[in-house]
Amino acid sequence: MKLLETINDPSDLRQLPRTQLTPLANELRQYLLDSVSKTGGHLSSNLGTVELTIALHYVFETPHDRIVWDVGHQTYSHKILTGRRDRMHTLRQLHGLSGFPKRDESEYDTFGTAHSSTSISAALGMAAASKIKGEHRHAIAVIGDGSMTAGMAFEALNNAGVEEDCNLLVVLNDNDMSISPPVGALNRYLARLMSGQFYAAAKSVGKTVLPAPVLGLARKLEEHAKGMVVPATMFEEFGFNYIGPIDGHDLDSLIPTLENIKKLKGPQFLHVVTKKGQGYKLAEAEPILYHGTGKFNPTEGIKPATAPSKITYTEVFGNWLCDMAAADARLVGITPAMREGSGMVRFHAQYPERYFDVGIAEQHSVTFGAGLATEGLKPVVAIYSTFLQRAYDQLIHDVALQNLDVTFALDRAGLVGADGATHAGNYDLPYLRCIPNMVVMAPSDENECRQMLTTAYHYPGPAAVRYPRGAGVGAAIQQELTSIEIGKGEIKKKGEKIAILAFGSMVAPSLGAANELNATVANMRFVKPLDVELVKQLAAEHDVLVTVEEGATMGGAGSAVAEAMAAAGIVKPLLILGLPDKFIDQGDPAALLASVGLDAKGIAASIRARFGAAGGTRLVVNNS
Repeated sequence: MKLLETINDPSDLRQLPRTQLTPLANELRQYLLDSVSKTGGHLSSNLGTVELTIALHYVFETPHDRIVWDVGHQTYSHKILTGRRDRMHTLRQLHGLSGFPKRDESEYDTFGTAHSSTSISAALGMAAASKIKGEHRHAIAVIGDGSMTAGMAFEALNNAGVEEDCNLLVVLNDNDMSISPPVGALNRYLARLMSGQFYAAAKSVGKTVLPAPVLGLARKLEEHAKGMVVPATMFEEFGFNYIGPIDGHDLDSLIPTLENIKKLKGPQFLHVVTKKGQGYKLAEAEPILYHGTGKFNPTEGIKPATAPSKITYTEVFGNWLCDMAAADARLVGITPAMREGSGMVRFHAQYPERYFDVGIAEQHSVTFGAGLATEGLKPVVAIYSTFLQRAYDQLIHDVALQNLDVTFALDRAGLVGADGATHAGNYDLPYLRCIPNMVVMAPSDENECRQMLTTAYHYPGPAAVRYPRGAGVGAAIQQELTSIEIGKGEIKKKGEKIAILAFGSMVAPSLGAANELNATVANMRFVKPLDVELVKQLAAEHDVLVTVEEGATMGGAGSAVAEAMAAAGIVKPLLILGLPDKFIDQGDPAALLASVGLDAKGIAASIRARFGAAGGTRLVVNNS
């Protein structure tokens, strides 16, 4: 690691002779493998961008020149080269380095990213700002071919192409892979270019189909075929100067090309081809498996996981989807490029004609589902809570306003651990419950999740089931596809004085707190429609009410209870517990919940702090 140890920031990198950059890349790739194998994290994507990262920092004067990394899960090399090498052992841990670019972590992280397809817009903004301020700097957006499937990327390209005086460079990192295998017309377009087979076939057709007297026309056809496969045709129509494709692992090609581009004015587009997992054979062979890893032995690779004692909510959804598809031929499954993450691999294999991966296009996924619903089909949109935020307009105008029958399976609701604030599903309860026609459910265990998915599916309108990442409490799962009554909660434990109204994942810790406080616990089940009659009953039988949710308290489930009490004229002390009005960084999920008082101990402590001692002693209620 002799070379790498001398690089404390990119200015050190730029002092190296070019002959030492390939040895540095080898050291950096080995350091990445060793580091990520100890902490877990994104591996394949980072191994694939080692040379590109070195070349960008070597050629451009960062941080004066701005680099924006799309998604940002491929920035570990960037972090190492920009002064954070000695903190890589804290990656994705509480108070440690973020797994994504973060502006308050380093001046080299010019824009916080984690969701895809934002880089070109942000970099264009930076380029325009430098022009307005009279500063000479370059803005570089590094975007993957998977991220190029999103409409926002093309909106930015469309805008950038007319900004002729902006020094913007878009680097297309073409690795033929997003998280799931890439899909769509753009991917096929790039694949045709790289294989060359389409062009060769077109030439052959031109010569064999056309008669000899029109060979001149054949030559024109050949040129037309060439225009169909060269990406310059598309990107130059946007107003970019297209360069490429070049080998993204060849520093002798990358650096001279970037140096030449640096001298050019206006929007530039560089197409580089890389390989996910480059330099580590196991990751090269299985880039999806090594996309996001836990800790592992690099010599042995990732071992097959032992069967967990508890099934995950994602698996509950995947199994339900296959079972419901077998029962109803109208079911159609939709994912915006998250087949593995959403648990749809088996469904894809069993029902390929009813499976749609629409690419990284959350807006399209929702309206596509709405279109299916207008024709009598039953679309199920499997989407992370944090990603549905990107399709909010479509959710309101295209689905709810028309009261269309679309089921939303919202994975990763609540805190998500190592991925941090960018991926946390903290806001779905507030942003869903305010939409007319929506039914919003939160299961307390795995079996209830299956029942709620069935309930949502049979409800003739838009319905969402939000469930957390990871395993549940270990509840036995009934195989029947049974529904539950909409808008009805249940009492889980009878106590005195204190009633805890718990939603979803907070039922289990609330029961723990209730045992200590001798409190009643209600599993509310529905955030919308709220079980108002149960709220009235609990208010009549108890001195105080407490709501607990793994979501933002502002406008969330607790707010729904407060609104119901106000509407009914109920005047009772109410304590609303949930996620505070701040972004919560990465860390162990249990530790994060404890840090905001949403474990059993924290819930009990908050109730005591507000209302005094409970249980065997008199409850002190402060009505002020």
